[in-house]
Amino acid sequence: MTTKKLDPRAEIVAVARELDTAGLMPNKSGNLSCRTAGGFVITPSGIPYSALAPEQIVKFDEQGTPVQAGLRPSSEWRMHAAIYACRPDVSAIVHTHSPSATALACAGLDIPAFHYMIALAGGAIRCAPYATFGTAEIAAGAIAALEGRRAALLANHGVVAVGPSLAAAQAVAIEVENLAAQYLALRAAGLEPHVLDDSELARVIDKFTDYGRIAPGH
Repeated sequence: MTTKKLDPRAEIVAVARELDTAGLMPNKSGNLSCRTAGGFVITPSGIPYSALAPEQIVKFDEQGTPVQAGLRPSSEWRMHAAIYACRPDVSAIVHTHSPSATALACAGLDIPAFHYMIALAGGAIRCAPYATFGTAEIAAGAIAALEGRRAALLANHGVVAVGPSLAAAQAVAIEVENLAAQYLALRAAGLEPHVLDDSELARVIDKFTDYGRIAPGH
């Protein structure tokens, strides 16, 4: 028996509502996209996720041009288009304004490899320099911070997480928020985190691959 594959637009709506309910993308903040055969699809601008419908998801072609009239895409469509153009391993992007991670981003702080679950992001999570939302500059900063990673912070803004599927990118975004909350708690208590070295982090990443938590090659 085969399972029917969910339409990317319907999947985006479902995940957006889950992240909204969880407080990671409240109301209209953040955005989601999925790569498609002819380009990608992305959440629209200005529509609360509780009211979002699949037909409101905006389609783009491979050149980053909208292919349907009457719908305004997320203001961060340039960032999504740029990531897809330079990261063939990425098939979905989740951009959140989750509270703890955004607090760190507003301080311009990276998240060090203080917990083994940071392996889901590929290592220490970098914070990209501040740039105005919706610009080519914020897209370039995100790409640089994502090099060799599946997540990055965006200074004074939020989080971008990527993956081979929307479910994978969602899982990374959720874990980034968990790690950010733990790191904030350590800093608030005045404690110095013990940072895992590169060799141990590599071992954890290998074990995660074996367990199927990280797709091979990503």
